[in-house]
Amino acid sequence: MAFRRFLPLFDRVLVERFTAESVTKGGIMLPEKSQGKVLQATVVAVGPGTTSQNGDLQPVSVKVGEKVLLPEFGGTKVVLDDKDYFLFRDGDILGKYVD
Repeated sequence: MAFRRFLPLFDRVLVERFTAESVTKGGIMLPEKSQGKVLQATVVAVGPGTTSQNGDLQPVSVKVGEKVLLPEFGGTKVVLDDKDYFLFRDGDILGKYVD
Protein backbone atom coordinates (compact mmCIF):
# COMPACT_ATOMS: atom_id res chain seq x y z
CA MET A 1 0.00 0.00 0.00
CA ALA A 2 3.04 2.28 -0.17
CA PHE A 3 2.00 3.41 -3.64
CA ARG A 4 -1.00 5.16 -2.04
CA ARG A 5 1.46 7.65 -0.53
CA PHE A 6 3.12 8.23 -3.92
CA LEU A 7 1.41 10.46 -6.50
CA PRO A 8 2.98 10.65 -9.97
CA LEU A 9 3.24 14.12 -11.49
CA PHE A 10 2.01 15.34 -14.88
CA ASP A 11 1.34 12.47 -17.32
CA ARG A 12 3.29 9.82 -15.43
CA VAL A 13 1.82 6.39 -14.63
CA LEU A 14 3.02 4.08 -11.83
CA VAL A 15 2.65 0.38 -12.68
CA GLU A 16 3.35 -2.96 -11.05
CA ARG A 17 4.65 -5.57 -13.51
CA PHE A 18 3.19 -9.07 -13.51
CA THR A 19 5.54 -11.75 -12.22
CA ALA A 20 7.18 -14.09 -14.71
CA GLU A 21 6.05 -17.68 -14.85
CA SER A 22 8.62 -19.84 -13.06
CA VAL A 23 6.92 -23.19 -13.74
CA THR A 24 5.62 -24.47 -17.09
CA LYS A 25 2.19 -26.07 -17.46
CA GLY A 26 3.94 -29.43 -17.36
CA GLY A 27 5.52 -28.63 -14.00
CA ILE A 28 9.08 -27.93 -15.17
CA MET A 29 10.89 -25.23 -13.18
CA LEU A 30 12.33 -22.48 -15.39
CA PRO A 31 15.62 -20.78 -14.50
CA GLU A 32 15.42 -17.02 -13.99
CA LYS A 33 17.55 -16.28 -17.08
CA SER A 34 15.14 -18.06 -19.43
CA GLN A 35 11.93 -16.53 -18.06
CA GLY A 36 12.12 -13.37 -20.15
CA LYS A 37 10.82 -9.90 -19.38
CA VAL A 38 7.15 -9.48 -18.53
CA LEU A 39 5.58 -6.65 -20.55
CA GLN A 40 2.19 -6.67 -18.83
CA ALA A 41 1.43 -4.58 -15.75
CA THR A 42 -1.35 -3.21 -13.57
CA VAL A 43 -1.74 0.55 -13.14
CA VAL A 44 -1.51 1.49 -9.45
CA ALA A 45 -1.37 5.32 -9.63
CA VAL A 46 -1.71 8.04 -12.28
CA GLY A 47 -0.81 11.70 -12.44
CA PRO A 48 -3.36 14.44 -13.19
CA GLY A 49 -2.24 14.89 -16.81
CA THR A 50 -0.58 17.65 -18.80
CA THR A 51 -1.72 21.09 -19.82
CA SER A 52 -2.05 21.92 -23.50
CA GLN A 53 -0.76 25.12 -25.09
CA ASN A 54 -4.09 26.87 -24.50
CA GLY A 55 -4.13 25.85 -20.80
CA ASP A 56 -6.61 22.95 -20.93
CA LEU A 57 -5.87 19.86 -18.83
CA GLN A 58 -5.37 16.71 -20.90
CA PRO A 59 -6.03 13.75 -18.58
CA VAL A 60 -4.05 10.51 -18.60
CA SER A 61 -5.52 7.82 -20.89
CA VAL A 62 -5.39 4.96 -18.34
CA LYS A 63 -7.04 4.49 -14.95
CA VAL A 64 -5.97 2.78 -11.74
CA GLY A 65 -6.59 -0.97 -11.89
CA GLU A 66 -6.35 -1.33 -15.68
CA LYS A 67 -3.98 -3.87 -17.24
CA VAL A 68 -1.56 -2.36 -19.75
CA LEU A 69 1.11 -3.43 -22.25
CA LEU A 70 4.52 -1.85 -21.67
CA PRO A 71 7.46 -1.31 -24.03
CA GLU A 72 10.34 -3.74 -23.66
CA PHE A 73 12.73 -0.99 -22.55
CA GLY A 74 12.24 2.21 -20.61
CA GLY A 75 10.52 3.28 -17.45
CA THR A 76 12.01 4.31 -14.14
CA LYS A 77 12.25 1.76 -11.35
CA VAL A 78 10.75 2.97 -8.06
CA VAL A 79 11.10 0.93 -4.85
CA LEU A 80 8.35 1.49 -2.28
CA ASP A 81 8.30 -0.67 0.87
CA ASP A 82 10.74 -3.17 -0.70
CA LYS A 83 8.48 -3.71 -3.72
CA ASP A 84 9.42 -2.76 -7.28
CA TYR A 85 7.20 -0.45 -9.31
CA PHE A 86 7.89 1.31 -12.60
CA LEU A 87 7.10 4.85 -13.69
CA PHE A 88 6.20 5.46 -17.35
CA ARG A 89 4.92 8.43 -19.31
CA ASP A 90 1.35 8.02 -20.54
CA GLY A 91 2.54 8.21 -24.16
CA ASP A 92 5.03 5.35 -23.63
CA ILE A 93 2.34 2.81 -22.71
CA LEU A 94 1.58 0.73 -25.80
CA GLY A 95 -2.00 -0.27 -25.01
CA LYS A 96 -4.49 -1.49 -22.46
CA TYR A 97 -6.36 -4.76 -22.14
CA VAL A 98 -10.14 -4.69 -22.34
CA ASP A 99 -12.11 -7.32 -20.40
